[in-house]
Amino acid sequence: MKNKKEELLELEIEAIGFEGISIARKQTVSDISDSADTNKMQVYFVRGGLPGDTVIASLKKRNKKYTEATIKEIVKPSPNRIDAFCEYFGSCGGCTWQCLEYSEQLKWKKQHTVEAHSRLGNLSKEYLNKVIYHDTVPAKQTFEYRNKMDFSFSSSRWLTTKEINSGKEFDNNFALGLHIPGRFDKVLDIKNCKIQKNEWNEILDFIRQKAISEKIEAYNSFRKTGFLKGLCLRNSQFKNETMVNLFTTSQQNKNEEYFINWYRFEVAKKFPFITSTVHTVNNQNSVNMGKIQFIEGKNFITEAILGIEYQISPFSFFQTNSTQLDTFIKLILDCANLKSSDTVWDLYCGTGSITLPAAKLCSEIYGIELSESSVNDAKKNAENNNISNSYFYAADLHSAKIPDLLTTLPKPDTVIFDPPRSGMNSNLIKHILKVSPKKLVYVSCNPATQARDLTELSQKYQLQEVFTVDMFPHTYHIETVAVLERN
Repeated sequence: MKNKKEELLELEIEAIGFEGISIARKQTVSDISDSADTNKMQVYFVRGGLPGDTVIASLKKRNKKYTEATIKEIVKPSPNRIDAFCEYFGSCGGCTWQCLEYSEQLKWKKQHTVEAHSRLGNLSKEYLNKVIYHDTVPAKQTFEYRNKMDFSFSSSRWLTTKEINSGKEFDNNFALGLHIPGRFDKVLDIKNCKIQKNEWNEILDFIRQKAISEKIEAYNSFRKTGFLKGLCLRNSQFKNETMVNLFTTSQQNKNEEYFINWYRFEVAKKFPFITSTVHTVNNQNSVNMGKIQFIEGKNFITEAILGIEYQISPFSFFQTNSTQLDTFIKLILDCANLKSSDTVWDLYCGTGSITLPAAKLCSEIYGIELSESSVNDAKKNAENNNISNSYFYAADLHSAKIPDLLTTLPKPDTVIFDPPRSGMNSNLIKHILKVSPKKLVYVSCNPATQARDLTELSQKYQLQEVFTVDMFPHTYHIETVAVLERN
């Protein structure tokens, strides 16, 4: 069968859409020849483009409303395009905005929040005209800022174009790194990641080289075979503690047993700043979870937010940018403007990163979270910090029965939400509307689902102001804080 001829088109990139896909528009030949459709424009989604770029695009897939394309050549670069700082740029799905000046990253993050609320939410212009959208709060540190990284082992290594063109021979049967976007089976072998602590790159390579030398098999996602599955690194800025968690299937032979014993004692000996060495077995899936086999050293690492110390156990959720945490949490508390007589609900509270600083400002606060391990950590954190006016519950906020729990709690003056990317449940929103607290503070990592929920909340609440916070430099990911007051 003959290969389909590549279709090329010159395009000028106009904008970056939400989730980092660039947008271009152009009249097609058929549109121009038809006088009735001269104003009709074809929309192109071009991966890797920046506003101001002129590119030769290779057209890939046509949809009803847009055509997907990739860049074949940059004819004229955007004035805001800079050299990428990472050798894996273009293959790794991580820092897709590293070729864009940081000031422009901040501009587009605010723009995405505004557009999500105006286009994806069913909110009127009159309603939105009353809202103040603040400029994005910049990150204090744009490199080595992540306090948690999840890496994968794979027996199917992805080779970059540079590696292929180098003429060198590579072992395609072993990789330790990050997944290629859209490919759960392919992993890019990472030796130097710029957004994690530099010494973590040395840990990666130390474990990688030992596994290769001992011929320890990496996991194969298709065959469901292999021993090494994942590696999670966590760090606390407060005490500079590092936790290393190795994920494997169950040991099957003496060689794997030897490797685990080596990992248990030799990795921390090589890197004295490692305070916790964890081994977890996962025979079910490729997610970095499972049953802990041992913890050598401390059972947790300790982080601090606004003077409050937090114990973080291996599977507890915690914000991944410690350098920005004080700024972020203080902004949320400033938005809540709590009084000493207030009763507060903190929904999706995690380990209490918002709950406990808020407890020092109000009369009482109730935190609810699905993860029991996070709730247990939150209770310990409250006890360790001598905070006695916070109460935590492990419950599913998306359950149809959640109003049964909420009706037993004192009526709140303020409710703070920090839901997952999927947003809030409609059943929960209906109960909040029924309880009708004076103020809501909605923290979100996804302005699209936030926009949907704001539309439902607008029955009783006016959105007052929105802050965008950059917790993830060089990526399109954002955190927003929306303040709503009861009509």
